[in-house]
Amino acid sequence: MGSTRLPGKVLLPLCGDTVLGVMLQRLSRFRDNIIIATTNDGSEEAIVALCRQSDIRCFQGDVDNVLKRYYDAAVHFGAQEGDTIVRLTSDCPFIDQEILMQMLQQFYSSTYDYYSNIFERSYPRGLDTEIFTFKTLERAFCNATTPFEKEHVTTYIHTTHHKIFKIGSFTDSHDNSKYRLTLDEAADYEAITLLYEQLGCQTDFSYAALLQALRDRPDIYEINAYVEQKKR
Repeated sequence: MGSTRLPGKVLLPLCGDTVLGVMLQRLSRFRDNIIIATTNDGSEEAIVALCRQSDIRCFQGDVDNVLKRYYDAAVHFGAQEGDTIVRLTSDCPFIDQEILMQMLQQFYSSTYDYYSNIFERSYPRGLDTEIFTFKTLERAFCNATTPFEKEHVTTYIHTTHHKIFKIGSFTDSHDNSKYRLTLDEAADYEAITLLYEQLGCQTDFSYAALLQALRDRPDIYEINAYVEQKKR
């Protein structure tokens, strides 16, 4: 809610719901497992209300130390050493639960501490999924020292101390990393709204249908590409 570039972005209207509400619809298979880890600075009241209305578990925690917020949320809801945690950011309304399911299957059949689709990127930005054990999260929480490590949750795991963890990447056979489908600025919101209109404002579309919609409307991608270029 406190985004400086686009205040209140996760509760902007989208297809008769909100951005966050649409994301929850896209994750319907995992509904009973979802915890929304929001802030405790007073800006989160609308998110807490949405959680109550939708019967979704919610945790209010540290604004700046997001690693602590994640860890405290996990502990609050009884996470154990062998449990698995999935990190999804709430500004990604195109998140795909089928991709998540495939990643979980790969993670469970491996010995990875951390598994994601964000480094050897082949999926669009905005379908970002990170999976790690509670033990890995606890190790990061207990040992992270810099503000950067504490602000970005998994930085300690995959960047500053990546050599001490077993890390894996989930990739697709086709590279669609040129697409940017996350919500940071007003131009992103315009593109996301247009793309959902192209998809008939449905929320149960497949990854293949999403890619087809992007191919059918290259002008939508151009809006996103402008924002990505501006950030560079």
